[in-house]
Amino acid sequence: ANAMIRIYLSQENTKFCNSSLLIFWTALNGVELQMVCFTLKQIKTATKNFDASNKIGEGGFGPVYKGQLLDGTLVAVKQLSSQSKQGNREFLNEISTISCLQHPNLVKLHGCCIEADQLLLVYEYLDNNSLASVLFENSRLNLDWPTRFRICLGIARGLAFLHEESSLKIVHRDIKATNVLLDGQLNPKISDFGLARLTEDEKTHISTRVAGTIGYMAPEYALWGYLTDKADVYSFGVVLLETVSGKNNNNYMPSHTSICLLDWACHLHLSGSIEELIDQRLGSDINKQEVEKIVKVALLCTSATPSLRPIMSEVVSMLEGRIAIPDEIPEASTYSNDLRFKAMKDFHQERQNQKLIQTQTQNTITIRTDMGSSSASTTNMFD
Repeated sequence: ANAMIRIYLSQENTKFCNSSLLIFWTALNGVELQMVCFTLKQIKTATKNFDASNKIGEGGFGPVYKGQLLDGTLVAVKQLSSQSKQGNREFLNEISTISCLQHPNLVKLHGCCIEADQLLLVYEYLDNNSLASVLFENSRLNLDWPTRFRICLGIARGLAFLHEESSLKIVHRDIKATNVLLDGQLNPKISDFGLARLTEDEKTHISTRVAGTIGYMAPEYALWGYLTDKADVYSFGVVLLETVSGKNNNNYMPSHTSICLLDWACHLHLSGSIEELIDQRLGSDINKQEVEKIVKVALLCTSATPSLRPIMSEVVSMLEGRIAIPDEIPEASTYSNDLRFKAMKDFHQERQNQKLIQTQTQNTITIRTDMGSSSASTTNMFD
C-alpha cells in the first residue's frame, strides 16, 4: 500500500514540497503520518539560527536545541546528520513510529523539517531535563521518595505501552536515565526513539547493528545481538536501581568485588542489607516497603535469563500492588554473572588502559620538556 501522508502546512509551508519531501514520501510505506511540517526558516527563527546558547544536549546522532515558535510554544529540536545513512535511518524510524504514538509517558513529536541538508525533529520541550541530570548532577531539584516511585511507575507504563499496547510493538533499545525526561510536574516521559525498531512481523530477531549503552544493555543483546522486548526490561531494571540509589550504574564502583551498581545491589540483596542502597539524600522520609518492592522488581528485571524477566505489563501490576512479587528472586550463577557483567568489565578495562596510555604520554612529554629545559640551562652556563 502507498503511504498515506497527512501533513498540515501553514501558508509559509506551502512552498515546502520539494524533491526531498517526495523522496521522504516514497521511503515510508504503509505508515500514516499526522504531523506538522516546519520550514527551515521557522526552525532557525525558533532556535535563533541554532545558537550555541540554545543547545541543551547532544544525542547519538547530533545536537538538541531549545526553541520557541511564533505562538510561544517551547520546543526541543533534534538536528540529525543528513550525511549519515545511519542518521537517515534514524530520521525515518522516528517519523514512522513516534508520529503514531500518543501516551502520557512518551515525549510528544510536534513535527519535522526536511529541507536543504537538514533533517530535524521537533519535540515538546520538557522543563526539568532528564532523570539522569536530576539524579547524578548537582541539580536544583530534589526528588523525594513518592516522586521517585511515581517516576518508576510512569516509565514502566510507557514501556508497557510501547511493547504491548501499541500496534507497532516497539523495542526502544536504549532505555536509560538520560532518555527519561521530566516535565514541569516531574512526570517521566521516555525519549529518543532513534534506536527503536519496528517488530511487526517478528517478536525476536538477531540485530546486526547493536545500538545501546554499556551498563544498560541486556547480556544477550550486548554479546550476541539477540533482541526482544526483554532487553528493554533489563535496562529498565538498571534505571530502577539508579532511581533508588541516586547513583549511576556505569560510574559507581563501591568496592573491588563489585563491578557496578547492579552487581553491588545483587550482593546487598543476598546479604539482606538492601537499605545500604538507598540514596542518603532521601533521609528517613521513605516508604521501606516500596523501596523493597522496587529493588525486588529491579532484580527480577535484570535476570541474566530473558525468560525469567517479567513483561512490562506485569511490572506495572507489581508496582501498583495488583499482583504479588515473587518472594524468591532467582539466584544468578557465577556463569550468569560473568555474562551479565562481561561488557562492563571490558568497558572498565578499556577505560583503565586509556588512562594508562594518557599517563604514559603525559610523563613522556614532561620528561622531554625537562630535558629541553636542562639543555637550555646548560647552554646558558657556557654562554
